[in-house]
Amino acid sequence: MRERIWAPPPPLLLLLPLLLPQPLWGGPQDSARRESEREPGPLQPFDLLYASGAAAYYRGDYEQAVRDLEEALRSHRRLREIRARCARRCAVHHPLAPPGAGPGAELLFFRSLLERARCYRSCETQRLGGPASRHRVSEDVRSDFQRRVPYNYLQRAYIKLNQLEKAVEAAHTFFVANPEHMEMQQNIENYRAMAGVEALQLVDREAKLHLESYNAGVKHYEADDFEMAIKYFEQALREYFIEDTECRTLCEGPQRFEEYEYLGYKPGLYEAIADHYMQVLVCQHECVRELATRPGRLSPIENFLPLHYDYLQFAYYRVGEYVKALECAKAYLLCHPDDEDVLDNVDYYESLLDDSIDPASIEAREDLTMFVKRHKLESELIKSAAEGLGFSYTEPNYWIRYGGRQDENRVPSGVNIEGAEVHGLSMGKKLSPKIDRDLREGGPLLYENITFVYNSEQLNGTQRVLLDNVLSEEQCRELYSVATGIMIVGDGYRGKTSPHTPNEKFEGATVLKALKSGYEGRVPLKSARLFYDISEKARKIVESYFMLNSTLYFSYTHMVCRTALSGQQDRRNDLSHPIHADNCLLDPEANECWKEPPAYTFRDYSALLYMNDDFEGGEFIFTEMDAKTVTASIKPKCGRMISFSSGGENPHGVKAVTKGQRCAVALWFTLDPLYRELERIQADEVIAILDEEQQGKHELNINPKDEL
Repeated sequence: MRERIWAPPPPLLLLLPLLLPQPLWGGPQDSARRESEREPGPLQPFDLLYASGAAAYYRGDYEQAVRDLEEALRSHRRLREIRARCARRCAVHHPLAPPGAGPGAELLFFRSLLERARCYRSCETQRLGGPASRHRVSEDVRSDFQRRVPYNYLQRAYIKLNQLEKAVEAAHTFFVANPEHMEMQQNIENYRAMAGVEALQLVDREAKLHLESYNAGVKHYEADDFEMAIKYFEQALREYFIEDTECRTLCEGPQRFEEYEYLGYKPGLYEAIADHYMQVLVCQHECVRELATRPGRLSPIENFLPLHYDYLQFAYYRVGEYVKALECAKAYLLCHPDDEDVLDNVDYYESLLDDSIDPASIEAREDLTMFVKRHKLESELIKSAAEGLGFSYTEPNYWIRYGGRQDENRVPSGVNIEGAEVHGLSMGKKLSPKIDRDLREGGPLLYENITFVYNSEQLNGTQRVLLDNVLSEEQCRELYSVATGIMIVGDGYRGKTSPHTPNEKFEGATVLKALKSGYEGRVPLKSARLFYDISEKARKIVESYFMLNSTLYFSYTHMVCRTALSGQQDRRNDLSHPIHADNCLLDPEANECWKEPPAYTFRDYSALLYMNDDFEGGEFIFTEMDAKTVTASIKPKCGRMISFSSGGENPHGVKAVTKGQRCAVALWFTLDPLYRELERIQADEVIAILDEEQQGKHELNINPKDEL
């Protein structure tokens, strides 16, 4: 159990919302986007609509699937609007009172807090047409909507209904959030070919409003229409800050306390306040993820807020507004203080000012000044709380600059601007994420007959090992027999028959299911136990070979077979399992891997133990972080095991299985006992019972075969 040191929240924690000035960029009422009209009747929960749409899709009722999935997306959007509007309204009508001094002084603060909570609940219930509890959804559904999975169903349903333009819109909307999904990229190209045109308009149905204005500003800038560029960049900034306010408001909703649920106790008053507020604050601090080009991902290149000011500083210069150009240049330097080009621009703009204007009196734009000030204050508070409250938090560097506005207008005083201009962003390759533990390998393999094949260097990577003869031929046959007897289609993939590719069928089973099947007599108990034993053998090998100083626990154990579907293998260009990392979200364009939900961030090591080789395709591959450059390719065979660390240093995938069935035992491990696989703990208990029964039979001289 982890120790956590609790203390009453410091005054700064309660005062933070009061210390930060109100935004100067206007409230949400200034937005060009209005809240949609209130719909008649209670709002239908989007998770139920989503489930209904998915079910309709799988039974081939594509018209019903489209209706339910589109309605689910509208319901999800409407729910966000209602929550944001209620939060804004109640914040205005019930401002938080600052804590005073003396006995009971904090009661004024808590009274105003309770009044705001009552206002919010009443507003939400009224606008939703019923209790808000109807709209609480599982983490799986929340993750699916964040990753835009409903659009994946929609693009397939629309193509079945011969609605090409809508299929392209849905496919592109999904692809924007999932750029590593190579099959979707190919689908878009196929749809274009089916339509008989090279370029159908690509529409992102979930595009943020500020992105549309920003892109319009870039187009006018490239056309040297600086007046219109200024108009759209300024509009984009207003919309950006409005959407930031909405994101921060939505962060004030319910939070999950997984540790309390796990430990089974309720926190005290200050403990609960501090924990809840810190979750809200971290969420608000990272709202830049919501405003990034690809939702749910954050890379420095995508946090393009400073670029607005970079474009604006030169656009204002070109129209002769030197004071505004100077303000924007200084604003940009708040995020990138060492940018030599913009520093030169500041000197140049100052030389153009009237003699009556003191250059020192011209300060950075107030909107970004306030934004950065708040961001820094939040960062300091989170770091302080992390130390005092016993939780870990790594602050991303939101303002790292890998690229910028790469055109010849960057230093207006001394550059020939007659040549061709290149606008946009460029980024060099980044190093793989650093692993926060000592990297060692080469420890003993513990068991006889195991053959060492390749280490990390020979596999062109970090923390990798390839071994043979971890299983014997007889054990492979026995495991394969167990697999055919207990596997269920979609097991381990939320019931989805083809979770990664429509060209293969996926079946799976957990170690607990295998033991239960053995206990019930569906498969030989000895064979079911073999699954348990060989997974434990693999765990010990991984722990020993990588010379880990602490115990390695099971995070998930899964026997999985993938079968090529007949009639669907011609001209395949997709993967059986797309390139990914096991504990972070791989972002090939940014050359990064973001260790954040919905990734399984607690996983530390992975292993795959193969059972057969009588199939075609199915090679396991490692790649660079670009998800394209293959660094190692491994052909599965009986008894072969590949193991590696689970982070962004080891992107991997599986090539298409084009014929036959490929079976393996997939294993994920964690160094954190809080994330031990619960089914594994139950399996341990089953094994203990079986061992006790077996011991009793030996003592009574009963032949175990008579009991099987």
